[in-house]
Amino acid sequence: MSKSNILFIINPISGGKDKQKIPALIDAHLDREQFNPNFAFTEYAGHAAEIAEEAANKNFDIIVAVGGDGTINEVASKVMQAQKVLGVLPFGSGNGLARFLKIPMNTVKAIQVINTGVVQVIDTGTFNNKSFFNMAGMGFDARISSVFAGHKTRGLSGYAKLALKEATSYRAQTYHIYIDGKEYVRRAFVISLANSSQYGNNAHIAPTASVTDGLLDVCIVNAFPLYKLPVLAYEMMMAKTDRSNIVEIIKGKQIRIVRGMEDAIHIDGEPFFMGKEIEAGIIPLSLNIITPKYEA
Repeated sequence: MSKSNILFIINPISGGKDKQKIPALIDAHLDREQFNPNFAFTEYAGHAAEIAEEAANKNFDIIVAVGGDGTINEVASKVMQAQKVLGVLPFGSGNGLARFLKIPMNTVKAIQVINTGVVQVIDTGTFNNKSFFNMAGMGFDARISSVFAGHKTRGLSGYAKLALKEATSYRAQTYHIYIDGKEYVRRAFVISLANSSQYGNNAHIAPTASVTDGLLDVCIVNAFPLYKLPVLAYEMMMAKTDRSNIVEIIKGKQIRIVRGMEDAIHIDGEPFFMGKEIEAGIIPLSLNIITPKYEA
């Protein structure tokens, strides 16, 4: 039986965790009867996409993102285009997509998923022609992503401290949101377009989201007094935002959002700057990804 060529693309700074020993760990636990492993470390933003594109054009069957949702995004965008297979070893601050797909946070167990898992085909979101696989959005979370990117401190605690600090000064904005042709005008704190259910760290903004339903969940966090922030946090951690008085969730395929000015947005947690109008949509069943074996 021929072996599959597999490339592990390792982001050395994601999640603030050291990854120099990852190749040795993979060597020790990867099924060498199935796979020929290769390794590459990223050196700058966008490098993972470059490595993935080059690998996809060669004879690599499986390309594994070793990092967080941002690293996954870079690699998966190229894997999807080449119709290869994506693997994930979660090493981010939140690991939203990996958690949703039940890929273990334990690295050895995640390697075992690559050994024994199944290939599932999931949807891809689009956001002004950029692909996303977990979450994209604008408003307060995009502001935090933009500021967080410039901080040296990574991980959940650093993110939480920054979010609390910024929450006192951030103001909701008015958005015109068109979902499958119907207009909604909202003064919102956050607008998140969810492919999976959560941002990461089991903070669920869209509890009923599915990566295989051909729909995006448009999650509108309407303007609310700051004293209700603990209520929103509780609802997210308990996966109850679909019953919230603060969050409104509308499912759709074609989304257009018009806001008052150019501003920050985020795509799978990575900050960008975009104009007043955003076009978003869904490409059903477009990415092959290895997930834990499940009972039919």
